[in-house]
Amino acid sequence: MPITVQNSNSTVEDIVARLTEAVHEHKVQPGTKLREDEVGEIFGVSRTLVRQALHTMEHSGLVTIERNRGAFVAKPTLKEAREVFEARALLEPQTAHAAALRTTADDIAALERHIENEHRAIEREQAGLALKLSGDFHLEIARIADQKIVEGFLHQLISRSSLVIALYWRRRNALCESNAHHALVKALRDRQADEAEELMKQHLLDLLTQLDLRERPSGPTSLRDVFS
Repeated sequence: MPITVQNSNSTVEDIVARLTEAVHEHKVQPGTKLREDEVGEIFGVSRTLVRQALHTMEHSGLVTIERNRGAFVAKPTLKEAREVFEARALLEPQTAHAAALRTTADDIAALERHIENEHRAIEREQAGLALKLSGDFHLEIARIADQKIVEGFLHQLISRSSLVIALYWRRRNALCESNAHHALVKALRDRQADEAEELMKQHLLDLLTQLDLRERPSGPTSLRDVFS
């Protein structure tokens, strides 16, 4: 789905949402400079609103702001890439265990619809969108587990994961393999908490093995091209 330019009524929240979407869908690459005047022109807002939006994104870990240089889409190092997935491996298996004990029929139906949307994005070769939906699937499991604090941490970790994958992914078409998510949903449906925990642990390990720590990142994308 193409990203459209916002009108002059755009709010800080609108700018954050659209830029975040572009980053998660890999339409804006790590390292891309976010010039205040360019962002303001794209969204039809003042530089003051742009500055507020960029600071909000800095707090979420998606943007880095450097003195006398400006704002850039964050570019995780190899060390940070490992730490992001190690942190997820500590949190998410227990979250899956808790979700299996609380899941309802409505939760299962929502997760299954989510997988269908992932499949549709992959079939349309919308790799960035498929990746975003995959991250949202993991957040949905945290929601089911009713672990608000953990869910907040995962929001940041999964945002960072999107940047890590944009830089270091070994197989661009792999994403979260559909069978892994199907297996997780089955374990949740059957209330097999230990099985859900183990499946999540293995799933995250599989994702980590797809990181090519020798791969050179591609150059930044033109922000204006993305939003035109």
